[in-house]
Amino acid sequence: MAASTTNLSPLASHLSKPITNKPPFYLVPQTLLNPLYFPLKPLFHTHKPHCTVSSKNPIADFFPANKPNPEPSFIPSFTDDDKPREECGVVGIFGDPEASRLCYLALHALQHRGQEGAGIVAVNNNVLQSVTGVGLVSDVFNETKLSQLPGEMAIGHVRYSTAGSSMLKNVQPFVAGYRFGSVGVAHNGNLVNYRTLRAILEDNGSIFNTSSDTEVVLHLIAISKARPFFLRIVDACEKLEGAYSMVFVTEDKLVAVRDPYGFRPLVMGRRTNGAVVFASETCALDLIEATYEREVNPGEVLVVDKKDGVQSLCLLPHPEPKQCIFEHIYFALPNSVVFRRSVYESRHVFGEILATEAPVDCDVVIAVPDSGVVAALGYAAKAGVPFQQGLIRSHYVGRTFIEPSQKIRDFGVKLKLSPVRGVLEGKRVVVVDDSIVRGTTSSKIVRLIKEAGAKEVHLRIASPPIIGSCYYGVDTPSAEELISNQMSVEEIREFIGCDSLAFLPFSSLQKMLASDSQKFCYACFSGKYPVMPKEVKVKKVGDFLDDGLNGPMDSIDGGWVRGPKNIDVEKEIDPLYQRSKI
Repeated sequence: MAASTTNLSPLASHLSKPITNKPPFYLVPQTLLNPLYFPLKPLFHTHKPHCTVSSKNPIADFFPANKPNPEPSFIPSFTDDDKPREECGVVGIFGDPEASRLCYLALHALQHRGQEGAGIVAVNNNVLQSVTGVGLVSDVFNETKLSQLPGEMAIGHVRYSTAGSSMLKNVQPFVAGYRFGSVGVAHNGNLVNYRTLRAILEDNGSIFNTSSDTEVVLHLIAISKARPFFLRIVDACEKLEGAYSMVFVTEDKLVAVRDPYGFRPLVMGRRTNGAVVFASETCALDLIEATYEREVNPGEVLVVDKKDGVQSLCLLPHPEPKQCIFEHIYFALPNSVVFRRSVYESRHVFGEILATEAPVDCDVVIAVPDSGVVAALGYAAKAGVPFQQGLIRSHYVGRTFIEPSQKIRDFGVKLKLSPVRGVLEGKRVVVVDDSIVRGTTSSKIVRLIKEAGAKEVHLRIASPPIIGSCYYGVDTPSAEELISNQMSVEEIREFIGCDSLAFLPFSSLQKMLASDSQKFCYACFSGKYPVMPKEVKVKKVGDFLDDGLNGPMDSIDGGWVRGPKNIDVEKEIDPLYQRSKI
């Protein structure tokens, strides 16, 4: 693959100072951090790195000429899978001779966080080399591809998006060259001030090659006047608002960053040979035999190199954490520890609470696999009713299907879920699921169970009703499409067609979290946003910014809706953006 670098234009004085009023980062000794954290051991190596500018992952082609309105093909429809989608997962490894192979395995463990694209950037002889592709990790990488990624340092990324024809150009990690070297980045989250930053940068001459908010970070790093390099990252992060857990790689350093609110998870571990590992979830550490040490603290920047080992910078003071509660409800694997809590234990307790607060006479408890299984086990244990597999999930279904000319009702759901008649027939069945978004899939599942002979179907949801969209890196529809935003519980029950319906009470969820309750973000349940969205929200197409659309920003406008009603978007967006539209 030919070497390529992205055009990172110089920025004038408009961005010479932080855009926000956030306090600066301060260097603090590791011992001054939270005592719950383990002390970090330095890594010792003998030779010093030197800089060579090389990048093998072009961020992509330029946008074509402006078009007044988005073309219909720009707006893909949702699949039949009626669930929120986690946008991506990240991995970073420093100090292991098989860094890229370990990165590959760790991405396998994080595959549930994104199935549409995967990539790895490795550093060898001070050169950044990358392999990215569309599809599952096993589709993108093989022995030949991994052999192209030697070196002791690597970062990796898996992503979910509503795929477009040019999605490949938006598959991370991104690699960019600038005047002092090369940098690669993998990002999990979403920047709520992306369009404002992009408009300012473009007004000062920057050229953007993708529709990804991650590219803004690369531009901010390139135009920063801070020294040394990791302070460029700090400088860039001071201008960002929203959710970001990121890993960066340069010719000689691995850097991990988490936003001050800690919306998205990021953990650190260590292998027995001293290699340092960062990952979105602890399940990735387990697979590659890395021992979990701690979380990357909200607002923290961790810098790893051969000379100084692991150094920590903290944004002090930082606000109270607002960690995404949906990591425990749906996104993370049950065997992960997220935000210092076992995901399995959380979901089991959710089921127990439902059995206590929404009991019903029943003969069997089943789950909507796979995410509802642990909560169903908790419900069954508390209710004293047997848990059985009433629905069998097919793990071999792709995104597109060839349907017979004679239409099959609920075709998509039937491909994925098969009822077990022997478990369901003549029974009063409690069905436990993790959440309801639009309600369309839930209604099909209920119909499927009743067609299998169930006498009664009682639906129990292991989360409160979702009434608001997420602006922090989760693919949720606009509020108008959320069934709980439009209907009462009884109206939803009638729409779905079940005999009874109950959600996990919000107050009970907070009570269960006890002293940690204030550290979580509940915006999707309450509509109260820790970082108020100042811009617009993608409607219907999920991660629209990262979908590799073949058009300029203006062509995307048809896919956007305004933020919360109390936000005047036009007044909030920087005047430079207003001028750029003229």
